Amino acid sequence: MRGSRAERHAPEWQIWAALGIVYVVWGSTYLAIRVVVETIPPLLSGGVRNLVAGLIIFALLMLRRGSAALRLSRAEWIGGGLVGLALLLFGNGLVVLGERSVPSALTALIVAVVPLFVVVLRRIFGEHVALGTFAGVVTGFVGVAVLIVPQGMSGQVDPVGMMMIVGAALSWSIGTYFSKRLELPHDPLASTGVQMVVGGSGLLIVGSLVGELGLLQPERFSTESVSALVYLVLFGSVLAYTAYTWALQHATVSRVSTYAYVNPIVAVILGALLLHERIDVPMLIGAAMIIASVGLVIRTESRAAQPTGALEASPAAPD
Repeated sequence: MRGSRAERHAPEWQIWAALGIVYVVWGSTYLAIRVVVETIPPLLSGGVRNLVAGLIIFALLMLRRGSAALRLSRAEWIGGGLVGLALLLFGNGLVVLGERSVPSALTALIVAVVPLFVVVLRRIFGEHVALGTFAGVVTGFVGVAVLIVPQGMSGQVDPVGMMMIVGAALSWSIGTYFSKRLELPHDPLASTGVQMVVGGSGLLIVGSLVGELGLLQPERFSTESVSALVYLVLFGSVLAYTAYTWALQHATVSRVSTYAYVNPIVAVILGALLLHERIDVPMLIGAAMIIASVGLVIRTESRAAQPTGALEASPAAPD
């Protein structure tokens, strides 16, 4: 998608520094969300996170390029808004709802199948899918079953929460797929700003409609939840995405796309270390299958060099 920008030269250490930020920060957002929803209503917290982050990105654009950076056409607002609703209102919204009862590590592993759902959408809409890509998709979804079925049948994890996470992954995939087929702002930061402002506003509206305003009790917000929300705004949304867009301009898409199978590993490690989340054998097997399948899809698509590859990078594909 942005492969032509990968020709810009930058020192290797800078590329790895940017990727390191994406790996660690986006991998940690699942843990941060889990902490936020312990005391702050989920949809409203997601709305605040994305709306504030979007406004910060717009402010940065204006400082860099003046008001011209925000002169977007109606079609760009509509296209970016639709993608934002798919990625953030439904994608992020279902994650914050699901993480009330689903461990952060398990959430990250389920969400890792987003590239596989994109492949399915490509096939549904008539695109050719290579045999290696198809094999990766099948392996990945079997891995999801290995993750979900034992956890749900044993009662260890709420099955409704897990299905919300699966729904979030599907919604992200839809947003990712159509982001290449709708008119969006040409500047990736402006595009992300539109998506975050529209998606964040949608989360605030829906959260209000379902009664979360009545659940707001600021005096009960824990210091940890508030700190985690600030972290999500400044680091999860603004810093990590800036690093992500910079990396896309200086490295190949396939290289940057490695975040898709590094983030879950980071999330599992952090969940176990900081939240003492349980890791069992089925979870390890499912995780290995999903991560291996995403790696196979990335390699196969990279070799095929298709401009509409399975890993059509999207700013909000992580949570």
